[in-house]
Amino acid sequence: MVKIISPASAGTTGDQMARLLASKLSPRWGVPVVVDNKVGAGGAIGFDAVAKAPADGYTLLMSITAFSTLAAVRSKLPYDPASAFVPVALVGKSPLVLVVSNDVPAHSVDEFLAHVKKQAAGKLNYASPGIGSVHHLTMELFQQETGVSMTHVPYKATSGVLNDLASGQVQASFVVLQTAASLVQAGKMRMLAAVSDRRLSQFPQVPTLSELGLKRMEFETWVGLHAPAGTSREVIERVNRDINDLLRTADVKAGFEQMGVTAVGGSPEVLDDWVRREIQTWRQVASQAGLSAD
Repeated sequence: MVKIISPASAGTTGDQMARLLASKLSPRWGVPVVVDNKVGAGGAIGFDAVAKAPADGYTLLMSITAFSTLAAVRSKLPYDPASAFVPVALVGKSPLVLVVSNDVPAHSVDEFLAHVKKQAAGKLNYASPGIGSVHHLTMELFQQETGVSMTHVPYKATSGVLNDLASGQVQASFVVLQTAASLVQAGKMRMLAAVSDRRLSQFPQVPTLSELGLKRMEFETWVGLHAPAGTSREVIERVNRDINDLLRTADVKAGFEQMGVTAVGGSPEVLDDWVRREIQTWRQVASQAGLSAD
């Protein structure tokens, strides 16, 4: 049996991606491929479980953006993100979107910034599913780029963020596209912009922050596949080849599209380069903001 450890909660985009791939890998490999959710500590529990697993090819990690953001804000982790894993493949990317409560009198980013600047510094609140999460760091970068100041309200999960945005308890947040899409379409909150290098097919009228002049805000959340350090190159190449094959199939592409995810693929080095750049970016943001989750 092959285990794919998911540090994401059941039902989240990363978890759904892991389960879709597991269902396709089982018949290819002739063994059960199961998803094992190990959540907590911002993802560190799941990452640590894989770091300590035997490097025999039977344990894989569905790595998520927290893999890089945790390394940026925590100097004391139970594993070494630079040496405890080997990259397998960059599986997919998904944009974040800036959403605001309906109580906020703004229908564009410019209007939102003007509204925030009219308030006393820190009077308005923004939410995230935890200190050091990509949602948190993205808002910190947004504030650095625009000069506004809001108060961070961390939650234990995205569900709490969305509930309080919809009720007006908090004013703004960056959330993953598919997490917000149905609520935006239902009129329970407004989407002002996307963090991406292109406009969203679901919301083509929504501009990207990059096209609005915030050039540092052209990135996306990601999901990849890692293995414990020491896993043989033969195993890595086999898994990489099969993942790339699956990412080219119509049903996996369609499944990802429903989740708001773009399939990526490529060599293990593509994921390695991606993670290194991510960690560097988020360390810069965290340092400028004086953030530490230790």
